[in-house]
Amino acid sequence: MKVKKFYTLLFLSIFFLFPGRHSLGQRSQENTLKFGRLLRLVESYYVDTTNLERLTEKAITSLLQELDPHSVYISKAEVDKMNEPLKGNFEGIGISFNIYRDTLLVVSVIPGGPSEKNGIIPGDRILYIDGKNVAGIGLTNNDVFEKLRGEKGTTVLVRIQRKNVGELLDFTIIRDKIPINSLDASYMLDKETGYIKLNRFSATTIEEFRTAITALQKEKMKNLVLDLRNNGGGYLQAATDLVEEFLSAGKMIVYTEGLNNPRKEYKATNSGAFENGKLVILVNENSASASEIVAGAIQDWDRGVIIGRRSYGKGLVQQPYYLTDGSMVRLTTAHYYTPSGRCIQKPYENGVEDYRTDYEKRMKRGEMFYADSISFPDSLKYKTLETNRTVYGGGGIMPDIFVPMDTSSLYRYINRLQRSNITYNYTLDYLDQNRSGLLKTYPDFRKFLDNFTPGDNMIEAIVASGEKEGIPRDQESLEFTLHLIKKEIKSYLARNLYAAENFYEVYNQDDDMIKKALEVILDNNQYNQLLVSFD
Repeated sequence: MKVKKFYTLLFLSIFFLFPGRHSLGQRSQENTLKFGRLLRLVESYYVDTTNLERLTEKAITSLLQELDPHSVYISKAEVDKMNEPLKGNFEGIGISFNIYRDTLLVVSVIPGGPSEKNGIIPGDRILYIDGKNVAGIGLTNNDVFEKLRGEKGTTVLVRIQRKNVGELLDFTIIRDKIPINSLDASYMLDKETGYIKLNRFSATTIEEFRTAITALQKEKMKNLVLDLRNNGGGYLQAATDLVEEFLSAGKMIVYTEGLNNPRKEYKATNSGAFENGKLVILVNENSASASEIVAGAIQDWDRGVIIGRRSYGKGLVQQPYYLTDGSMVRLTTAHYYTPSGRCIQKPYENGVEDYRTDYEKRMKRGEMFYADSISFPDSLKYKTLETNRTVYGGGGIMPDIFVPMDTSSLYRYINRLQRSNITYNYTLDYLDQNRSGLLKTYPDFRKFLDNFTPGDNMIEAIVASGEKEGIPRDQESLEFTLHLIKKEIKSYLARNLYAAENFYEVYNQDDDMIKKALEVILDNNQYNQLLVSFD
């Protein structure tokens, strides 16, 4: 009898110690049964034919939208495609392409990839894939992916039209793994300052970064500009690995915490490749998640200077959970916090729609144009960990130096040309006619960079192309942005003649944020004062 009483008391003690877990599981089970019964009723008694799978997916999507803006449902068909950019590779034939004049045009071939090994060259036009015509049929990018991508070791047959070759050329290409680079560019800005641009944080990011920084250090690099603008994030591990390159062992990089996830800290463990030397990180309103982890850690430890505009403010940890049919939900389980305790995530209490219009609201407030348009209450002020500088929470990373967007209405003409791909399509046409001549005159990128200047005839050809597409000549705007149009022409030609990173080496030459970064790096007093507290 006493034994029974003991177990009864033990059971009641456990129940009262953990009542939430018991009731939570019970509520989940009750609601699961409730929703299952509804589906059975619809299937058995509803007046019209229904698609239960579609209804279920809509219900899941609606439920997740009630939680936060980044908990999402991903269908089975989308799961593999979603993972490709972060895995760092896909399987295919190794080309970059453009559908130009309803024809599949090879813009470049990936070095060492299957297409290059088979002798396919930029400018080739793929007219047939596996015996089926793909020219002049309204081919889309997705069509190309479906036809050219496939498992490693499988073959695809292509027939190609090549300039100055009379007959079509046949190629049998064996598909292979194709790398997706997360590093866009790496080069020296001046004799002592290197530049690295990352477009995402993937499984290959740290390997790419280490290769790049080793090469730059061989060129006597002492300072680094790390460009994270428009980098939407990726793997947490890739971000923490990158920060380790700049911080000494033992320093916290980021921590996560949520209602059902206790605090977890990520600290630097190894000696980094660039723990000394001046460091500037560039961010803007599209730098998010992993980019913000990197910028926040560097700022909190006073390791470098952040330049640009306030970052996006995505600091939610998503954990993937597979559902029974191979689909997935990415469920938010915790928040990211910088080492000083700042929550990276911007508020989302007013719902998904309000959250998604945050960019427009920031524009209207003038936040993109004026440094004094943002005010912070004392509750959002934090202190850095080395020099006790004031930094700000409230979502996103506020830079140490603000660089505004250009608001001039005189960009209207170049903006219309860009939206219609007029300049880019012109360069494809120009290369088609002049590739061999350009390479003969400028056999390497350095000669091209130093000596090539787009002529007035090229500008007039672009204006004429624009007029054919319904974009009338705007002389005032054209004169104001003429240097930018010429820069675009030269950048596109450089990328498609030489290497992808050469695009940025041309395009960044008069970039406002990079100019500011170099100014700060070259001025020892300014750089050091930015990292010292004046409170």
